[in-house]
Amino acid sequence: MSRHATTGPALFDRAILLNAMRDAAVKLDPRKLMRNPVIFVTEVVAAFVTLLWLRELAQGTGTPGFSGQIAAWLWFTVLFANFAEAVAEGRGKAQAASLRQARSDVQAKRLLDPDSDDGRYERVNAQTLERGDVVLVEAGDLIPLDGEIIAGVAAINEAAITGESAPVIREAGGDRSAVTGGTTVLSDAIRVRISTAPGETFIDRMIALVEGAERQKTPNELALSVLLSGMTLIFLIAVVTLWGLAGYSGTEVSVVVLVALLVTLIPTTIGGLLSAIGIAGMDRLIRFNVIATSGRAVEAAGDVDTLLLDKTGTITFGNRMATEFVALEGVTTTELAQAGLLASMGDDTPEGRSIVALAKAEFDLQEQEVPGAVLVPFAAQTRISGLDIDGRAIRKGAVDSVLRFAGIAADRAPADFRQAVDRIARTGGTPLAVADGRRLLGVIHLKDVIKPAIRERFAALRAMGIRTVMVTGDNPVTAAAIASEAGVDDFIAEATPEDKLAYIRREQTGGRLIAMCGDGTNDAPALAQADVGVAMQTGTQAAREAGNMVDLDSSPTKLIEIVEIGKQLLMTRGSLTTFSIANDVAKYFAILPALFIATYPEMSALNLMHLGSPESAILSAVIFNALIIIALIPLALRGVAYRPVGAAALLRRNLTVYGLGGLILPFVGIKVIDLAVTALHLA
Repeated sequence: MSRHATTGPALFDRAILLNAMRDAAVKLDPRKLMRNPVIFVTEVVAAFVTLLWLRELAQGTGTPGFSGQIAAWLWFTVLFANFAEAVAEGRGKAQAASLRQARSDVQAKRLLDPDSDDGRYERVNAQTLERGDVVLVEAGDLIPLDGEIIAGVAAINEAAITGESAPVIREAGGDRSAVTGGTTVLSDAIRVRISTAPGETFIDRMIALVEGAERQKTPNELALSVLLSGMTLIFLIAVVTLWGLAGYSGTEVSVVVLVALLVTLIPTTIGGLLSAIGIAGMDRLIRFNVIATSGRAVEAAGDVDTLLLDKTGTITFGNRMATEFVALEGVTTTELAQAGLLASMGDDTPEGRSIVALAKAEFDLQEQEVPGAVLVPFAAQTRISGLDIDGRAIRKGAVDSVLRFAGIAADRAPADFRQAVDRIARTGGTPLAVADGRRLLGVIHLKDVIKPAIRERFAALRAMGIRTVMVTGDNPVTAAAIASEAGVDDFIAEATPEDKLAYIRREQTGGRLIAMCGDGTNDAPALAQADVGVAMQTGTQAAREAGNMVDLDSSPTKLIEIVEIGKQLLMTRGSLTTFSIANDVAKYFAILPALFIATYPEMSALNLMHLGSPESAILSAVIFNALIIIALIPLALRGVAYRPVGAAALLRRNLTVYGLGGLILPFVGIKVIDLAVTALHLA
């Protein structure tokens, strides 16, 4: 999954480890630990054994050496569980370091009269800006806070949030007007209306999420926590019952041994790693430049059935671009390209700029000042632009507008002209006609350009069992052409926001989990309704706030990584839960014979490990119980490797590797520790 990952901190960075050690001690606060019932019970037991140890020391009774070791390892168990969570949180905080750099003390140019064109402004600290203020941001300036461009167009460096150095174009109007505080304007000047207050910007929210300040347990985590709490309660009752039965039968059983039994029986392994697994899943998303505002969304991504993608800006780049010059009979392609370039010099739209760029790239033509020329700027009313020079009137624009200008009826146009227009329209493109006075020169093919390698990415999603559906407001013919080129499984044409919302609700009613990728304000309702709503960073503020994930790279097929990470999170949690339960079963064979073999010699049949003594068996099991948490931290943080296999194969692998491994490893580990404990005369 590393093909798009950004470089993050090493798995065990020295600075992260040092901070995690300190945080692990801070997390001993019972008020914090109560969120994790299993480890909270372990802490209570550790405190209780510590009191017993102090009493034995004071009174000179019992076996304070043994009790002290048990108390120490119980505290280590709690600390190691806290350490696992602290390391996971520390990696997230390290990821936020670059984001925090964007929150420097920015000066803003607040316009004194936003409605006038005089450009007068006052310099103020960005932290004093309010919603609705309009600021002027010129080349080299930092955008002070999140907002919407209300005038101008500029190239913006968003590396502070995306990690990508390539600039992006932002302009007033449409779905590309949203700008993010902390990014840098590279060219031109724009006017931005502030849409957030200081401390509430997109970067502020990302930092809070990355650092874990707003993380909540997901439904699956809550369900597993309830299960673990129930198991803890059951074993607590079982241990109390054993204590009562021992007293009733006259068997002397140490309270320290009983509480040690309790800790080794309850699922401390998964209890200690559960939080770290969830945090690490969100951290892996961050390294792929995706910010998840909900842990539930990460889990839901692992079970997604259908992906809806908005066409414009998601599957395509969002602007129609010139891709071909189609010259008529008797006209050279170079002549057509030259006329198209001249006619587009007064067209500042993205389409006009793309025609100029295509003419330069394919025919090595250059824009030049033409003495005496009169530019005819593009206007939405005329749908035409051009240039008048030396008695010539060169025009480019919508087919019907250019034909009307040239005085040619649509049915009287040359056959090769009509054929070119029909061919382009059938493939979902937009034909623009070019004329020199009353002479038609040819047609320029404008099309929504599909993002690179997107077809292969959709094929990968299909291999994962995810159905892709393109949603667009285009007519069915255009939609079908683009869907075929992009390689999606289905499409919804002429879709309104209500249509998108209805489709998602219908699919969800059928029990399917839906993911939606979008970038426009009209996508916001669908992004909010979807189980996984991935908003493009290049999109509007409304879209980013409606989704529960934001893709900083604005790559619609990033869902492949999101799904893999979601599946990896679920697999990691399931695998370590399987290991933990199997691990506890193995520990029963160490503790139970040690407890009762003196009273019930028949239990020697369960003493499969042949441990040195009851005391060494108990101490070895407690030590192993603590150390196994530390041993599993790398796996919890890195995650179980994702492989696209079926549920049955996955279950077999889980039981074989983590179930069988969870049974065998404690037998080996406890035996080795017992040999060391016996050799060192620790028990």
